[in-house]
Amino acid sequence: MHYLFDYLQKDKGLLDLMTIDLLTIDLLTIDLMTIDLLTLNSLYLCAMKILMVCLGNICRSPLAEGILKMKAEEAGLHWIIDSAGTNSYHLGEAPHHLSQKVAKQNGIDISGRFSRKFLGEDFERFDKIYAMANDVASDIINISGKKYNSHKMDLFLNELHPGKNHDVPDPWYGDEDGYHDVYALIEKTCDAILENYFATQQQTPPIA
Repeated sequence: MHYLFDYLQKDKGLLDLMTIDLLTIDLLTIDLMTIDLLTLNSLYLCAMKILMVCLGNICRSPLAEGILKMKAEEAGLHWIIDSAGTNSYHLGEAPHHLSQKVAKQNGIDISGRFSRKFLGEDFERFDKIYAMANDVASDIINISGKKYNSHKMDLFLNELHPGKNHDVPDPWYGDEDGYHDVYALIEKTCDAILENYFATQQQTPPIA
């Protein structure tokens, strides 16, 4: 080793190249480790994938999607949240202009999303599917067929009022005040979703 070091000292160019290579290997190792840790962290934080479903996917479910997205981000949760409708009346349309209005007044922009149809395959893509009302829940069951999973679906308001099976009123049939009322109701329920989630996460497993 002593002779090798003497030789390298005589050829400083070779010594410099070896130093650069070692530094490159170390930096590459650190970068790969950092990427792996970030990837694992993101996968952990992205554990929840939630779908909000109403009839046309232009009034209630886009509001629920937008509100929960904002609140999850504020809570540091990297959840994937989407919405859909059980009928095809408004496919490809932006949310109702009054849903957009009340959302914007509360600092949420839902103008960039477009209505899509609920699919049975959504039970494979999402961890939780919330139906805005009982008729929507019935549609989900009929559309899904064998793909239906009762453990993944619940009525949205059951997060706020467990077991009551209440509907989120459809503001489509009313005036602007109805949209504000629905926004407030959905916001309270989204708060409940987060509270229930964190309460579950804080529970410690029983000692065997």
